[in-house]
Formats: sequence, structure tokens, C-alpha cells
Amino acid sequence: MAGKSKGGKSKAKAQAEGQGVSVEPEVPVADVVEEAKPENGQVSEAPAADGGAADVEKVEGDAAVAAQAAEKPAEGELHLYPVTVKTQSGEKLELQLSPGDSVIDVKQFLLDAPETCFYTCYDLILHTKDGLAHQLEDYNEISEIADITTGGCTLQMIAATYDERSIRSHLRRVRELLSLSSLHVSLSTSLALQQESAQAKNADTGKTAGQELDGLNFMEDNTVALTSLLASAPAEIKCVDSIVFSSFNPPPSYRRLHGDLIYIDVVTLEGNKYCITGSSKSFYVNASNGSILDSRPLKQSHEASTLVGLLQNVSAKFNKGFREILDHKASAHPFENVQALLPVTSWLGAYPVQEHKRDAARAEDSVVLSYGTELIGMQRDWNEELQSCREFPHGNPQERILRGRALYKVTCDFVDAAVKGAVGVINRCIPPINPTDPECFHMYVHNNIFFSFAVDSDYEHISKDQKPDCQNGPGRSMPVPSPDLGAKADRDHADSSVALNSKTEEPNSVLEASAEAQIADSEQATYASANNDLKGTKSYQEADIPGLYNLAMAIIDYRGHRVVAQSIIPGILQGDKSDSLLYGSVDNGKKISWNEAFHAKVVEAANRLHVKEHSVLDGSGNPVKLAATVECKGIVGSDDRHYILDLMRVTPRDSNYIGLQHRFCVLRPELVASFVEVESTKKSPVQKVPDIPAELNGPESRDQHDSASDATAASVDKDDKSDESPAPTPAESNDSTVEILFNPNVFTEYKLAGSPEEIAADEALVKKVGSYLLDTVIPKFVQNLCSLDVSPMDGQTLTDVLHSNGINVRYLGKVAGMIKHLPHLWDLFSAEIIVRSAKHVVKEILRQSPDHNIAPAVAHFLNCFAGKVLAASTKGSAGSTQSKTQKKLSPSASSRKGQSVYSHLTSDGVWSDIKEFARHKYQFEVPDDARVGAKKIAVLRNLCQKVGVTIAARKYELNSAAPFQPSDILNLQPIVKHSVPTCTDARKLMEAGKIRMAEGTLNEAYALFSEAFSLLQQINGPMHKDAANCCRYLAMVLYHAGDIAGAIVQQHRELIINERCLGLDHPDTAHSYGNMALFYHGLNQTELALRHMSRTLLLLSLASGPDHPDVAATLINVAMMYQDASNMSTALRYLQAALTKNERILGPDHVQTAVCYHALAIAFSSMGNYKLSVQHETKTHGILVKQLGSDDSRTKDSENWLKTFKEREKQVNAQKQKDPLLQAHPGLYQAVQAAAIKYGDGSANVKKSLNAAVVGEGVPRGRGVDERGAKATAEVRKKAAARGVHLRNGPAANRVSELNHILNLINSAASASSASPTANTQRTESEGPQSNGPALNGAKEAKDTNRLSAKVDGQAPVGLGASLELKKQKSKQKA
Repeated sequence: MAGKSKGGKSKAKAQAEGQGVSVEPEVPVADVVEEAKPENGQVSEAPAADGGAADVEKVEGDAAVAAQAAEKPAEGELHLYPVTVKTQSGEKLELQLSPGDSVIDVKQFLLDAPETCFYTCYDLILHTKDGLAHQLEDYNEISEIADITTGGCTLQMIAATYDERSIRSHLRRVRELLSLSSLHVSLSTSLALQQESAQAKNADTGKTAGQELDGLNFMEDNTVALTSLLASAPAEIKCVDSIVFSSFNPPPSYRRLHGDLIYIDVVTLEGNKYCITGSSKSFYVNASNGSILDSRPLKQSHEASTLVGLLQNVSAKFNKGFREILDHKASAHPFENVQALLPVTSWLGAYPVQEHKRDAARAEDSVVLSYGTELIGMQRDWNEELQSCREFPHGNPQERILRGRALYKVTCDFVDAAVKGAVGVINRCIPPINPTDPECFHMYVHNNIFFSFAVDSDYEHISKDQKPDCQNGPGRSMPVPSPDLGAKADRDHADSSVALNSKTEEPNSVLEASAEAQIADSEQATYASANNDLKGTKSYQEADIPGLYNLAMAIIDYRGHRVVAQSIIPGILQGDKSDSLLYGSVDNGKKISWNEAFHAKVVEAANRLHVKEHSVLDGSGNPVKLAATVECKGIVGSDDRHYILDLMRVTPRDSNYIGLQHRFCVLRPELVASFVEVESTKKSPVQKVPDIPAELNGPESRDQHDSASDATAASVDKDDKSDESPAPTPAESNDSTVEILFNPNVFTEYKLAGSPEEIAADEALVKKVGSYLLDTVIPKFVQNLCSLDVSPMDGQTLTDVLHSNGINVRYLGKVAGMIKHLPHLWDLFSAEIIVRSAKHVVKEILRQSPDHNIAPAVAHFLNCFAGKVLAASTKGSAGSTQSKTQKKLSPSASSRKGQSVYSHLTSDGVWSDIKEFARHKYQFEVPDDARVGAKKIAVLRNLCQKVGVTIAARKYELNSAAPFQPSDILNLQPIVKHSVPTCTDARKLMEAGKIRMAEGTLNEAYALFSEAFSLLQQINGPMHKDAANCCRYLAMVLYHAGDIAGAIVQQHRELIINERCLGLDHPDTAHSYGNMALFYHGLNQTELALRHMSRTLLLLSLASGPDHPDVAATLINVAMMYQDASNMSTALRYLQAALTKNERILGPDHVQTAVCYHALAIAFSSMGNYKLSVQHETKTHGILVKQLGSDDSRTKDSENWLKTFKEREKQVNAQKQKDPLLQAHPGLYQAVQAAAIKYGDGSANVKKSLNAAVVGEGVPRGRGVDERGAKATAEVRKKAAARGVHLRNGPAANRVSELNHILNLINSAASASSASPTANTQRTESEGPQSNGPALNGAKEAKDTNRLSAKVDGQAPVGLGASLELKKQKSKQKA
């Protein structure tokens, strides 16, 4: 909703959860930041709807630019109007409501406000100023009832009567309120609060940040870091000893007639025991004593309309404790109270393991095995809810908000229910609907969701003497990926695949497959088809064709099994539905159904998805015209809706992987979009750069590929995945791209109709895009990796950046072979291949392990993987592999004999399996030293995340033979992939905002990002990765506008969202801490900044290990902060550490190494040691000459710096010759120089300029925007370079400008000559902000040279350098 509160109590300002929000409290920034006041008139941003606080808090200061931007109302901005609410207790509070808010929105907000959080059962009466009273129904919009824009409206809460369901909900709500488990306090919040209190205490101590923090060891062993990652759980505040259902339940019939609904036993902290009656109108303490029910009220005063109200009457300690809990929640950031609809799982659990205490309430909740179903009332009809939401009108922004919000909520609820149901299926708690069939074909229906296992029909029956070319048949991977044909049809379908085995096409390279490889093939085919089906479902969902429907879908990996969950087509499980198939084939093309109306809708979708309308021959040789793959199915449900299913091949086959064993190898949608755009650009050379989306009012303007890279949409997916899509806008040039359509049935076993020329042309086009991937996309991607334009840090960000460039993960081995010369990339790629291969080994073990052996089996595997486990007997690894194969063929054999499935595993056997899988799947030879490289926390983290294992957060001796114990395995969690929709309108606004930011028009950028944030809040709520992106961009804009405090507020939001949606140790979270540190440093909060930097280094070392360019860049930032604290010795130590890292991982001749040398030269210069400055700058110049040539402007600038340092060294020597005192004491001159710098001499600018450059120095990681932003940024940079390179404004500014220029240009050196609009997308997002530093204090050269600053990773809001220093100088002038 769009409301916010101005309640009388101060704690009201900080409550926010779920759909409702109130005023967000300030982020403590010690003494520098004033309290953030959204109502202070500084910002008038598009407000939040039902997702959280959307107002950008601003601190009064220098943010004139942002303020101007905010004065322009964003398109579709909601206006808020004050409405007074009178509570049941008589209190009054004020809500800010929009006429478009529904009554449910208002109730949700009241549920979040401290004054009304414990009221759950009431009616709302709206009193208008003309004296009329209107009773509000839940689904009404306020505007339908009365006009609140005229003012004078009040809402009154009237107690309603409870029923059995609502009274249980009320009790559940009370238990939630009495627990702090839903509060997730970020470390950043805690650090800021600690700093605030510490500053108050230490005001007179005179300690400096440099002195205090000199002992912090940022480069410690990261095995110890595991213990530091998880924050301790908040201490529970006790309000009551226990609240449980009484054993008097259920009420006897004669008491039901008097309204008794429930009996509750309560023990207060005072030790008093009460039996409470919950009746239809109130709660009261009854007179029961012992084992006999006495329903009479004990005292008349002991009665209240809520349970909380009653407990406040009978227990003073409850009253005090409840107030403490509300205050504690109010002191937290509002977003820390909001629950994420799609929470991320953690691979680390608290250690030591917390004591498990008695909790009767928890026990009651676990008694019933519901697995996601509602215990009372009818089960949800997921399909009807989803399709009804899709049919909502969406012709204008407000309608699209309502539709998007409904779709997002229903889909998230479906995913939650699907995960719980899948766990029940895998744990064998839900019976199959076809129990007589083989187990691998079992299907399940639970909670109106259809579940099936993703296994091939012949998975369990492969024998090692089978022929390699008959591995799986061309049958579908899932026996029943959808409940369209019932068990029999699918079984027949699976059996029919045998007849087609002989029709294998000529493979490019047929590997000699053992039984092991065949099983791996079979498993891979099923997993790939499930993934492809999900991607296809997502693509059709985004195409959004009226009248063409998809099912809700989720893929759940748990305990080694993959379960596909789908909503159920109405009527498909009842009666004979043989005529329901309208389109496609169920028998591998023998009979192909066709319907004209259905075909017209599929053609419309196909045009948006670049799929060609073509003809195929059915089994009888009759041509049939299709606009999809043969195996897709068009079905009409009993609701007369047209559903399209089995979308395993929406994109064309990968022509580089032809053959039956690769039948599910298809190209990624991002690659198709990129290829189409490149080809259409060739055909129409004049191509407009898209401007702001001029028309977001029609569904036809929807860009179905805006988020194509989110097709897999795993719950752990990286935040910026869709932002990185190299060509997210293929639909925008529809007129020119209509020609480029792909036939999805080429290179398949199906016979194509049409002329040989047409078929040859279709095949040539598919081969051309395959060649485009090999010859253009992958080499360019490798180039960007080597130049650090793209810098993935862990397995997840590597996967995301591959996908965003349109590269399938199966090309990992190929890419790895091209980056062997860079150690950090080689380690990352080889580790990812090893982990993905090991994942399949451990899944096989999990599948066969009984419940009581899961923890020992996982611990044993991890010991085999990271330790040294020898065979119990003298059997070699070959015997181990063979026994493993035999066990795969008969998984119940070991359990019958009473042996442990995993007991035969040895380190040699496991690594042999890993190497074989890597060779077979990725064409990658695992190096011999890989076992040593696997003894890293980053590799262990990656493996645990992929399998869903949670281990204890303790220090592991990874060099020991058996580092893991069964007690270290704390949990096994499902890994989920889903098709939750994304908000394309918001993403378009963000893309436009990035372009405006790159152009330097902050006003427009701020308005666009604010509007996007408002949209996301209303549709997805604040806990969403896209909302985090918006916050990051808003922080950058505010920073460039000079409002660092306002930037901190936005950055804090991003940090909280990333921690909750991506994980505590995700690289994006690490860079959020880095941003916070740099912003705090901009406010001279050096100690607080360094503590955030410490967290950044901890998280980066967990994600990537210590050897990564981002770690080196962070060390330079740390050095800069120590340098500003005049702690030069520590600063030099970190600069030297960064230089050592870069030399080791990038080589002594890399441009980033030159940056380190130059930073050291400047540091020594600021100390007055020009001799060392000359030495380091000489090395810088030598590298630049070698890499860029002597004519490059950066090389020439370095040459000028070298001359400057030499001249200054001569001046120093001359001064020494003149002054006998300096000649006698050589160190005195340097001391004088250092003192002058410290106390504000003009030469301070040298040191300051180092900071400027270093803050923006970091390497970019896998984040980016589409090429529109890239092109816009490139143009802006050229203009800036033309205008600002030679600007001079006095000696001091000259030095700042020169340094900014050289360092920023050096930074971009490696990729300047090879920029490509197609693949070079990772760099642009962070480049954009650098192009827009506003000219503060009239310093035009700062603005222009800032635009020259090159790539910077997300950890540094770019251009921070010059802006930061000018800001500081400005504040000093004021002082």
C-alpha cells in the first residue's frame, strides 16, 4: 500500500513489514548525519505502495540537484492524503493513504504499526466529513467508497466477532509478536549504532581511527572467517513463560452454544497460571482449576477483545516485556522487519549449535504434516488464481501495478507451497496417484499441485553392455512434466522412444560411453529438459500473449532428487480427455494435432520469441504447419483456456552439440536476442538508441527479453542477472528483426517439410548463430575477463555472467582453456567445473542414503573431496567406480545388506568420478593439482550452496585427512528454480535512468530511479533484488549530487536487501559493504568506514578466496582510508599487499599492476620521498609503454608525472644543498613536507587525488547494463575527454586533475582498444555513474576529468574521487 504513519509514539516511525510501511528512521552516521525526515520538503519522491518505505530519506545539505529532480513528480506518482484512524483502545494515529489503496492494504499497514499490531479481527468504518459512515469490505478500493482527497475522513476500528479460524490466526499473530526471530539486524546497522555510542564515550580520549584500527588484521586466514560471518541471534525478550492450547480443547458442545471457541493455558513470568477462554467476542480468564473446566469468568476486569490486551491486564511483566519488544523492533531499520517472500538459504549454521529447548507452541505447529496446505478451508486452486491474475486488465500503469502485484504474490505463494510439497514427496510422506507403476514414474497430487520426478524412463535399467548410441532415446526427460495425458499416455510415450533409437543423427563427436557415462548422460538429459522447460515457460510468460496460458512451475532439487512442480490444468485428471490435445504431439511426432485458433496464438508468441512458422511431417508423411517444437502440447482445459506445455526447446538447437546425446542442448535466449540485434543492425545500419520508454501504457510495448537471463530464476540467483543481458531489447526493432526467425525443429529427429533450399537455409541460420557464439561471443567474453571488464567472484556470479552473455554453462571447459594464463580465472573456472561434477556424485549418494545416514554420508563425501580417505581394503579406484555403478543399478541392494551406501567411497574414487564427469560434460581435463586447490573455503562454499548442505560455522582443518564430522552437517535444504515474474516496466525505467546517469543529467536519472523504486515497492515489496539495484543507483545519484548522507541511507537499504535476498556472503553484499565504507569515509567517519571495509574483505575472501583483483582493489581502498587518517605506514603496507596480489594473479606487466605502482608513487610523493616516487612511476611508465604504446595519452601522462617527480626530487636536493640544517638532517625535509600535507598545504591535493583515483579504482565484477547504456557512456566519455583533458585551474587543482586523469585512464587501459557493444556490458553500469559527477564549487575540470574515470566495480560508487574531495574541501571552507 502507499500509506505511512505519523503515530504519536516515536516507535511508530520504524515499523514496516510485508505490505505496509511507515516513516523510516535515520541511519546512524555518528554526529554528521542529521535525522532523515521524509516530510522535510527536500524530497518528493514517488511513494511506496504496499512494499515498504519508498520515500528517499534526505538530509538537509548540499543536494540541490537531487532536490530539483525530486520536485518533478514521476510519471504515475501516487499522491498521499492524511486519514486519522481511531483504534479499538481509543488511541489515534494518522495514515497517509492513496485513493487506490485497497482495504486489505490499510489492514496490512495497521498490522505493522506498533499501536495496532495485535488487532487481527475488526471491521473498518470510514467516516467522511459530510457525516456519512461506510463499512469497508476487504477487497474494496478506498476510492470506490469515498473521496479522501477532500480531507476530513477518519477510519474507526470496530471489534468483530471471532470464528475458529480467525481466533487461531490471532493466537499465531500473538506468538509472532512475542518473538524476535523475524527480525534480521544487519551488521552495518549494529556497527553504526556501536560507533555512535563509542563516539559519545570517547569524545575526550583523543584516539584516532588509524591508531585504534592499526591492529585489525584484514588479511587473516579465511578458514577462521567462517566463525565471523554469522551474527549472533538477538537475545529473546521474555514476556510470558508459555502460551499453549489447553488440554480442555475442543470446547464441549454446551459451551460452544455460549460462544467458546478455544481454551489457552498461560503461565506468566510472575509464575501465575491462567486458563483463558477465547470466545467469539473476547478473551477472558476462566475459573478452571486443576482438571475440571469451569467456564465462568474469574474476574470481570480480566476480559479484553485481544489476547495481548488481556495479558497486559493480568501481568505487569508481560506489559513491560511487550513494550521492550516493540521498542527493539522499532529501533531496527524498517527493512529488517520485512519478511522476504523468497528467502535465500544459508550454507553456514550457527556454531556451537544452539540448545534446542522445549517449546509447546512449536510442537503444536509441527504435529500436523501439512506440507504447505491450509489446514482449514478449501485448498487453493493455484491454476485458477494464476490465470485470473493474468487476465487482469493492464492498459495503464495503475492496472499493471495491481496485476503485477497479484501475479507476484500468487507465484511466490505457489513456489512456497511447491517446495513444501516436494519435500513431502521426496520424504515419501505423500502417496503417489499411480502406486502400481515403477517408482521412477510415480506422480503425485498434493495441495492442487502436480509433482513428478525428473528421470528418464530407462534411468534405472541401463546395463553396462548397452550400446553407447542407444543411451536414452529421444523421449522426454520427465515421464510426466505436466499432468496432461495421465499416467498411461506418458508411459506409452516413454516406451515408444525405444523404436526411435535407431534414428540417431550423425553426432559431431561420439564419446565412448561406459555405463557410468550413460547414467550421467541420462541424468543430465533429464535435468537439462527440466531447466529448458522452465526457461521456455518463462519466455512464453514474458511474451504475454492474450488467450495463451502457461502453468505455474518450479523445480526443486532435494536429497539428490529433482522434482518438477506444476499447477494442474482444470479437468485434466478427471475423465477421458483424449480430445483435449489441440496442438503438438504426444508420441514423438507420429501424430501431430493442429488447431487454427490455437496456431494463431502460438504464431503471435513465436514472432516475439524469434521462432519461425514452418512445416513438419507427421508419422504418415502429412505436412503440418507449426510455430513451435513438435513435442510441445497445446491443450484446452475444462475452463476453456488454451494452455501450452512442454516448452523444452523455445530457442534453437546448439549446432555445436549435434547428436542424440545432446538433444536438449539449446541456445540461451540472451544469445538469440544478441544475434538478432547484431544481424538486424547489419541490415539497417541506422539504429536509434532507445530513449526513455515513451509509452509504458500498452502490453504490446512489453519487452519480453528484458529479463530473459532470469529464465532459470534460481532462488540464489544473482541480483543483476537480467541487467547484464547483452541484448535485452530485441522487440524494440520489431520491423527490422521480423526476418530473423529460427526453426526450432532443425537438427532434431523430426522430419521437416518444405523445400530442400528452405530446410538448408533454416539449418544454415542455426549454424550461423552457433558460430556467432563460438567465434564472436566467447572470444569477446574471454577478452573482457582478461581485461577485468568482467570480474566474476564465485560460482554463482560466474554462472550469471555466462548466462547474461548468452553462453551456456556447458562451455565452461572451452572458456577455461582460453584463460589459463590468469591464475585467478583458471582457479575460478576449474573450481566451478569440479564443483558441478562433484554435485552429481554427491546427489547420487544422497539419493541412495536412508534418513539415518544422510549426515554421515555427506560428511564422508566432503572428507573424500577435501581430505584424504583411503579404501578399507586394497581395492583401487577402478573397483570403487565399478561398485558405484553397480549400486546405481540396484539402489536397494546395499540397504538390504545393511551396508552404508557411502562406505566404499575413497578420495581417489570420488576424484576419479569427478574427472570423468568433467571430461564427459565439459570436455575439461581436471588438472592433477586440483585436489590441492579444492582445499579452499570458497570451493566448499560453492559445493554446499549447489547441493543445499548447511555446515557448522567453525574452523576446519582442510589439510587434515578427515576435516568434517557428521555433527558438522546441520541441514539439507531444497534448491529451487522458479518462474516468478519480473517487473519489466521498472527495469525499463532503470535502463533509462542508467543512460541519464551516464549522460550526467542527474535530475532525470533521480526521477527515473525513484519511479522504478516506487513501482517495485508496490509490486514486489522491498525485499527484491531489483529494489536493491534501484537503491544502489539512487545512492550513486545522491552521491554525485553532493548528498553523501542521503546516499548512505539508500546504500544501507541496498545492503539490507542484498543480505536478505542474496545471502550474507554474496559478492554483491560484499560490495554493498564496500560502498557503505566509501560513503562513510566521505563523511570523515574513517573508523566506521574501516570496519565496513573489514567486512568487505571477509566476505570477498569467503566468496573468491584471497587471490582476486577485487580483493586487491579493496586493499587499495583501505590504504586510502589509512592515508587520510595520516597513518602512512599502514597505508603503504596495504598498497604493497595490493601490488603483490596484482603481480601474482595478473602478472607484473598488467595495467592494474601499473595502477598499484602509480598509487605507491603518489603515496611516497605525499610523504616527500620523491626518490621512491620516481622509481615506482618509472615502473608504471614501462608497463604502459609495453601494453599501450608510447603514443597513448595515458603513457604520455605517466611520462609527465615522471618528469614532475624528477623535478621535485631535484628541488629537494637543491634545497638540501642550500640549507646546511637540512643537509645535516636528511629526514627533516620529509618531516616538514609530511606536516605541511597533514595540515592542509596545497600539496595535500596530491594525497587527496590518490584517494580520488583509488576510490574509483576497483575492478568491475559481473554487473552491467545493456549496450544502449554502453554506447551512451562511450559517447559521453569522448565528449568529456575532448572538453576536459587540458583544463587547468591553478596549481593545486591542476595536480588533482592530472592525477584523476592518469589513474582513471590507466584503469580503462586494458579494454579501451577492444570495446564491443555486444559483449562489453559488464563494465558499463559502473562506468555510467562516473560520467556524471556534477561540477560542485564550479570545478568544471573535476566534472570533466571525472567523466574520464574508467571502470570501477560496484563497491565504489564511481567518480567518488573528485566529488569526495571537493565535498571535503567545501566542508572545510565552511568550517
